[in-house]
Amino acid sequence: MQQTTKPGQTQGPKPLIIICALFFIFGFVTWANGTLIPFFKLSFGLSNLQAFFVTFASYMAYFFLALPSSWILKKVGFKNGIVLGLVILGLGSLIFIPAAQTRTFGLFLTGIFVQGAALALLQTASNPYLTIIGPIESAAKRISIAGICNKFAGMIVPLIMGSLFLKNASEVEKQIKAATGAVHEQLLNDVLGRVNMPYIVLAIVFCLFAVFIKFTNLPEVEVEEDVIDESKGEVVKHTSIFQFPHLFLGALCIFVYVGAEVMAGDIIGIYGRELGISAEISGKLTSITLFSMLIGYIIGIVTIPKYISQQKALRICAILGIIFTVLSFAISSWFAVIFVALLGLANSLMWPAIFPLGISHLGKFTKIGSAIMIMGIAGGALMPLLYAFLNEKLHINFQLAYLLTVLPCYLYILYFAIKGHKAGLNLK
Repeated sequence: MQQTTKPGQTQGPKPLIIICALFFIFGFVTWANGTLIPFFKLSFGLSNLQAFFVTFASYMAYFFLALPSSWILKKVGFKNGIVLGLVILGLGSLIFIPAAQTRTFGLFLTGIFVQGAALALLQTASNPYLTIIGPIESAAKRISIAGICNKFAGMIVPLIMGSLFLKNASEVEKQIKAATGAVHEQLLNDVLGRVNMPYIVLAIVFCLFAVFIKFTNLPEVEVEEDVIDESKGEVVKHTSIFQFPHLFLGALCIFVYVGAEVMAGDIIGIYGRELGISAEISGKLTSITLFSMLIGYIIGIVTIPKYISQQKALRICAILGIIFTVLSFAISSWFAVIFVALLGLANSLMWPAIFPLGISHLGKFTKIGSAIMIMGIAGGALMPLLYAFLNEKLHINFQLAYLLTVLPCYLYILYFAIKGHKAGLNLK
């Protein structure tokens, strides 16, 4: 019989360790996009706008699959949902093999979309699980612990994938441009063939971990049926998800946060190239952003909730995001990229704070509320395209285009941290 527990009841370390391993996988797959963007530009001769469809395919999957994921989880439970998500993630990785053999960018995007669909299911299961396996006041701390695993994966994936996919990138780019006929075709085949072994290995790892989860005792957490009005100390009956405006403001906050995070993580390589930094170095700049996030997560684990609340941490991070974004625009030398990387520090405690605040007080609507929050991840699909449109189509300077794309995100996050998370709730 599947073990069940009540929300807020502290669990042993095993569920947290397993979810942390999942967050490592999320980070590895998601932040591989930062390397795939310059890799596909090299392999297919894409513009920035075209290359950013890598992030579009990945993050739009969350928008379309988050609500179906909630339905799946309701039917099969958290544990079986995680198993299914890992298997789908493996299948998405295998699609890269025929995509490389046929040199089809659209098929690569299909594989990335399938991976995104799997991540939507996994994220919809694991984030609320982290929130409700212990006290809500320390949810940001638990998510920060898992976030360290996520960002550690993000730090190492550009180094691993970059060394595999972008080895001698500048020289190979020159050879491809100079070559013609059969030599040109062979060069392209050799470059795209670099994805085969890494993604076969990933598919095997994902499926093996699914088997491990299947035969591991991972307790289900039963969500509360109703919630308490803290101002009156009485149970409140809710009949619709639309009775929680703070949830939808939270989903929008996730939308702009993930957009800002992708702009700092995946797009920093393109930003570096615009500043004259070489392709080999630019392809690894994501690691610096993720290292900044890692430092922020450690700070969060130490300080939340002992010294500062989730809301205050979110306010501080939003203000830092505003400052670093303005400085990345104000400085015209290569040093500007440092402030883009420092946005990782500003972004670090945002997800751990936004998600618990968005799904708080939902009671029996926690699973569908989590799915609505996960839909906000689609911001990572649209923000890079907005940046590329401003830069390439409207011919706005890349630094100004970056400012216009990212600054409004942090301004809204600051609003949610101060006021938006309390909308419709009678909090003390």
